[in-house]
Amino acid sequence: MKFVSWNVNGLRAVMGKNFVDIFSSFDADFFCLQETKLQEGQIDLSFPGYKSYWNYAEKKGYSGTAIFTKHEPLSVTYGIGIEDHDKEGRVITLEYDHFYMVDAYIPNSQDGLKRLEYRMKWEDDFRSYLVSLKEKKSVVYCGDLNVAHNEIDLKNPKTNRMNAGFTDEERDKMTKLLESGFIDTFRLLHPNEKDIYSWWSYRFKAREKNTGWRIDYFIVSEDLKDKVKEANIHTDVFGSDHCPVSLVLDLN
Repeated sequence: MKFVSWNVNGLRAVMGKNFVDIFSSFDADFFCLQETKLQEGQIDLSFPGYKSYWNYAEKKGYSGTAIFTKHEPLSVTYGIGIEDHDKEGRVITLEYDHFYMVDAYIPNSQDGLKRLEYRMKWEDDFRSYLVSLKEKKSVVYCGDLNVAHNEIDLKNPKTNRMNAGFTDEERDKMTKLLESGFIDTFRLLHPNEKDIYSWWSYRFKAREKNTGWRIDYFIVSEDLKDKVKEANIHTDVFGSDHCPVSLVLDLN
């Protein structure tokens, strides 16, 4: 079963950059989006054989998530059941017989770490949510997690330490999540691979120079460890400041 996740940084913008062809080329069972920046009715997008589920932020042109899937879920949940967190369209959960599919766009701590305190609260609440799901059945979790976990996950760790996305606090929360019974699938299969990133600033020709960060992930519950067959970062796909990441699981 093939899963793809991509922060498109505005779905309407990426539609003009070959999105339909890119989507079709993956032929994924699940194609998860973050930062769609849409309100309901602002786009008419469907693909044969896929159902789609959308979570919109209350604020216009901000945040937002979507999942396209070939597999009809048993249930769909938007948000995590906490009002303070659920206004920004950041989480969609699809339930299936044997697993939950969770698509999330984690809050950015922002310049000057203006939102770091809120981010810490989010991390604790969201981790509790994922753990509660894991206690019922397997979990496949993907999205833009807005953190480079370790120094290997960004080009310039020393000069970026304590910048948003590479603070000690954010990294510690990622460690706590993994210690709660989850696995970073890319590092499972590529433990020492360097210079592979999923996000590049639009400034300073960062992508051209590959001055990037790995902040987009597929995380699975530990019971799925032996079912992880592929975990890739598609640096050759353009259209956003992020590139897609993918996962192949043997769920037979």
